Amino acid sequence: MAASDGPLKGVKVLDLSRILAGPTCTQLLGDLGASVIKVENPATGGDDTRQWGPPYVTDADGNPTDLSAYFMAANRNKKSVAIDIATPEGQEQIRWLASHADILIENFKPGGLAKYGLDHETLSREFPGLIYCSISGYGQTGPNAAKPGYDLMAQGYGGIMSLTGEPDGAPMKVGVGIADVMCGMYATVGILAALRHRDQTGEGQQIDIALVDSQIAWLINEGVNYLTSGQVPQRRGNGHPNIVPYDVYEAADGHVILAVGNDGQFRRFCGFLDLDQLSDDARFATNPARLEHRDALNAVLRPALRRLETKAVIEGLEALKVPVGPVQTLDQVFASDQVAARQMQIDMQADPAPVKLIGNPLKLSRTPVTYRAAPPTFGADTQAVLDADDPFED
Repeated sequence: MAASDGPLKGVKVLDLSRILAGPTCTQLLGDLGASVIKVENPATGGDDTRQWGPPYVTDADGNPTDLSAYFMAANRNKKSVAIDIATPEGQEQIRWLASHADILIENFKPGGLAKYGLDHETLSREFPGLIYCSISGYGQTGPNAAKPGYDLMAQGYGGIMSLTGEPDGAPMKVGVGIADVMCGMYATVGILAALRHRDQTGEGQQIDIALVDSQIAWLINEGVNYLTSGQVPQRRGNGHPNIVPYDVYEAADGHVILAVGNDGQFRRFCGFLDLDQLSDDARFATNPARLEHRDALNAVLRPALRRLETKAVIEGLEALKVPVGPVQTLDQVFASDQVAARQMQIDMQADPAPVKLIGNPLKLSRTPVTYRAAPPTFGADTQAVLDADDPFED
């Protein structure tokens, strides 16, 4: 792994997490320059997501490796070390790694590491400056603390599924593990705040972050809509609870997204459709009125838009500065000039083959993210790390 010049250069992260929330956090820290050692269980073949395929990277003979696409999505810029923490030798190896680390991240069930002497309370006595981040389904406290945590469970318990899907359809999860991903993002913020405190005071601390808590936090406007009104929000498909028209609309050859955010934009939009009378109609002239008469307005807009091709709608409304956009499939996304310009697809050399990954969205002008090492095969760095004087040294 090449040396880092990123903003977190010199920060050492011991990663005892697996699946997605923890690995998302540690990959982000690694992209920003931290040195990350990922500990994987030799009894299970490592992180569960190594087996969550296909697709997999294949070797020269076409055989699948343990680099599934799912695993690679959240595990670059890390070293993989195989350690069985259920053994005394493994526990001692973890304590030795922790003695060199600034940050430890784990996603065991609450209390699950205490029997190995690797819980926060035990390690903090020996390493008082250690920042210890615990990720779990429901948190370290509360009546549900002992329950297992999975993204789908968090989306259901935290309410987002009740808001997602068509009005007359079933509750629907988001298409990716967004509760896991956002929990990893919140964990990263908490870790960086704790790191600043540690650097100022020498004090480490525990960060207790739950999938369900973070999912409830990003209910955002719909959550506060409920708390303010007492009215339980209903599924609206792609419609917005507070803005109309803000939705996906069918065109003659596909679909377009409209995000008409104010009354001026609405007037220009109506002019484009030769429906100027709508912007003068008291039912539709203001956004609160359009919210009240959403169905009546859409009954006019939808047939008008179905007569036009997507290209005409997008180009016409962009010229009028009315927010509009396409609904792209992933082949269109990654073939776009925008993705190329923003380096949101990257190429790395993994063992045994080149791989394509999604780039980091952070663009720092002085200390850019770096891609120093492709996702590792299971246990690839075990001997080198355990034989080193400083296991985190690149």
